[in-house]
Amino acid sequence: MQTPSADPRCAPRVPGVALAEHSRFFQRLHRRYEADLHLLPPGVPVLATMQQACDALLARGLDTGAALRVLRQLVMERLIALDCDSDLPLADVTRAVTELAELALDRACTHARRELDERHGAPCGPQGQPVELWIIGMGKLGARELNVSSDIDLIYVYEHDGETAGMPDGRGRISSHEYFARAVKAIYSLVGDTTEHGFVFRVDLALRPNGNSGPPAVSLAGLEEYLQVQGREWERFAWLKSRVVAPRGCIGTPGVQALRGVVLPFVFRRYLDYSVFDALRSLHRQIRDHAAKRSAGHPERANDVKLSRGGIREIEFTVQLLQVVRGGQFPELRRRPTLDALQRVAQAGLMPQETADAMARAYVFLRRVEHRIQYLDDQQTHVLPTRDDDLAWIAYTMGYSDCCAFLHELDAHRELVAQEFDTLLGGSKKQCNGGGCGGPRASAPPPPELESLLEQLPPGFRERVAEWRTHARVQGLRDEARARLFRLVQRTAQWLTEGRVTEEAALRFANWLEPLLRRESYLALLLERPSVHEQLLHLLGAAKWPARYLLQHPGVIDELVGDSLLSERFVVADFERELGMRRASLQSTGEDDDETLLNLLRRAQHAETFRTLARDVERRITVEQVADDLSALADSVLRITAQWCWSRLKNRHRETPQFAIIGYGKLGGKELGYGSDLDIVFVFDDDDENAPEVYAGFVRKLINWLTVKTGEGDLYEIDTALRPNGNSGLLVTSFEAYANYQQRRGSNTAWTWEHQAMTRARFVMGTEPLRQRFDAVREAVITSERDPAALREEIVGMRERVRSAHPAPEGRFDVKHSPGGMVDAEFAVQYLVLSQSAAHPELVANVGNIALLQRAEQVGLLPPGVGMAAADAYRELRRVQHRARLDEAPTQVALATVQAERDAVMALWVAVFGPRG
Repeated sequence: MQTPSADPRCAPRVPGVALAEHSRFFQRLHRRYEADLHLLPPGVPVLATMQQACDALLARGLDTGAALRVLRQLVMERLIALDCDSDLPLADVTRAVTELAELALDRACTHARRELDERHGAPCGPQGQPVELWIIGMGKLGARELNVSSDIDLIYVYEHDGETAGMPDGRGRISSHEYFARAVKAIYSLVGDTTEHGFVFRVDLALRPNGNSGPPAVSLAGLEEYLQVQGREWERFAWLKSRVVAPRGCIGTPGVQALRGVVLPFVFRRYLDYSVFDALRSLHRQIRDHAAKRSAGHPERANDVKLSRGGIREIEFTVQLLQVVRGGQFPELRRRPTLDALQRVAQAGLMPQETADAMARAYVFLRRVEHRIQYLDDQQTHVLPTRDDDLAWIAYTMGYSDCCAFLHELDAHRELVAQEFDTLLGGSKKQCNGGGCGGPRASAPPPPELESLLEQLPPGFRERVAEWRTHARVQGLRDEARARLFRLVQRTAQWLTEGRVTEEAALRFANWLEPLLRRESYLALLLERPSVHEQLLHLLGAAKWPARYLLQHPGVIDELVGDSLLSERFVVADFERELGMRRASLQSTGEDDDETLLNLLRRAQHAETFRTLARDVERRITVEQVADDLSALADSVLRITAQWCWSRLKNRHRETPQFAIIGYGKLGGKELGYGSDLDIVFVFDDDDENAPEVYAGFVRKLINWLTVKTGEGDLYEIDTALRPNGNSGLLVTSFEAYANYQQRRGSNTAWTWEHQAMTRARFVMGTEPLRQRFDAVREAVITSERDPAALREEIVGMRERVRSAHPAPEGRFDVKHSPGGMVDAEFAVQYLVLSQSAAHPELVANVGNIALLQRAEQVGLLPPGVGMAAADAYRELRRVQHRARLDEAPTQVALATVQAERDAVMALWVAVFGPRG
């Protein structure tokens, strides 16, 4: 990286002289506008003070264009003084320049439309309504981060086609298309033309549909058609920071929301979108090649703090690439300002926090250098000056005592940025020298055609891929997508030959790909990330259920990108915070409709389920830890869904519902598996006269949100059969009625099997007073006095009925239902809890069957060793059941494989109930 020489002629700073006075631009401003500087109120220029100064200039007799130009000079003088001599924060500088642009465009638009309306009448929509013109700021203007000599990238969009109203006598009527083309021209003359007072901003319309060959203004319908039909990948990056900046009166109107509804689906795709990597590589290669040509024969131009290697543009590209790839699924990433987006990227786990912080420091440093370069002569340049005194001045205003220290810091920042950018695009520093950055496939050979590809494949895999000869989706792929597909098959075959993946994995990979071929972004992701491709193959080959889950929810493969997937566990606080951020982002743009939130919940739940599944398959967590994490996830989803549903309930009568969800069965016992139903009961404690009706509607909405299938699938199946009176009872019950039912007060009371279920009941969510009341009721129920013999007879009879309903084939052992299986252990625990917890409070807590068996032995309810052995056996039977279900295999196994476990549970049964009759 070339840098100007740290020449000893870099003169020391002259004491007592304001640093700003070295700027030749600052000197010109003082010579020309000394008498007007006071019109801008003291302090950092903000919208209100700039409006005040503009009005004062207009009152002096200046026309709108002249007033705006003089205002710009006053603002620049103030910023140079404050930035160079008072170390003004970067955010204050960029906000001031951005608000100046917004003010100028607002005044110019109002002026231009007033003059056009006087000649042609106002444009009219289909129903005769007024038609809005929106000035869309792109790039740094849209992100509110303009530099002090920025041009402004604009796109003009009007609401409807049609024509103007004309004059009362019928003259002057023109098409809306012509009207707004004239408006654009008039606005440009007020803002962009150079006069005796200079310009307000240089204006660039090259980003509009069809570029410089397109019309100066386009209708909303025309923009939508263009983006859908012709919009190119690089334009998604351009529109990422787009924002309606003027006229101020239309910001926030329904029309602007409609405009955003057109732009968002173009920028952010529904699925993870790694196809933009190649587009960004191409765009960046063009920029670097252009920079290389500009600096050919002019080595000083290599020190461009914006466009050279490690410059501002590479920081912006790094952030924007991650935003575009993932912003469709993670709305919290849709932040326009670069520094805000960097932090969101880090919070989402897409970049280490320390890297994001280092990139942010580099960005601030480079932007401050950029401003000082432009302060010198008000030129739109980003190249370090070659004059030693100018370079020394920049160093001093940045807080450095000499050029050497400044240049050393500059090089350090640029090197860090360049390395991060090259890593992101899959290249290396060497690959990117000389203006090119082609990435890992810049020199890859062209992919083979299908027939030659088949010749390279092992027999079993070849036979499966050969079916693609006549497969409509394969035949219909674009050439680029087909090339990606065949490269993925080549890589899979290579790993298969090397023994890194199994043939079963390769075959399931082909099965997984076929339905997804139209989602080309998945092909791009796997090709961009070989580690993701290999881990996906491993998961597909590990068992049938993961393969089925990946087919149902292909978007979860993005979770394989992160390095921390296998080393972490589910964290409730992180999950709920991230969902809250995503919902808030959607609310800020008016996108938080029911369907969007339903899909948001589903994507998050599916992703976390998959993360647990990946750790499970890789044996990073135990079966108990899998159940703990899946149960905690279900609790969290229930809690969030209930909160969101209540906030959207039209007839809610209070801010916080007096409501609770009680979990039973596997949810209550924290033993959830993949795809488990949720056994839950809903209760409320609210004296409002309309409470039963309100909570009934709330619960219906809640169940619908949990169970309805959207394009992203569903969340859970819900079973409410354990509520009072089962399926014939009310869907939601007052807590008083629930307590009376469980405690057998009155004629309508719970059965013994319902009290068995109560041993595993758990308060999942609700208000703290309800939690305390539930815990008290549960304890009262399970510690109430019972006849041990009658209870034993009833539970044994029920156990036999369950066993009879689930016979195992001759010579096979059903790990759940056969004598000596898991249900035996569960019924034994329930009997011990219901018959002995009054005398032994250690059995009251809902701590799971394994812990309760251990506690029962410790308090002397089981012979020495029986409880511990049964606990170990139960754990192993759960593991066998879990592994079988993962591979969708029968849970009926050869008895010899679990003989010891069966014997341990049989000993437990005998100790609790006596020999089987």
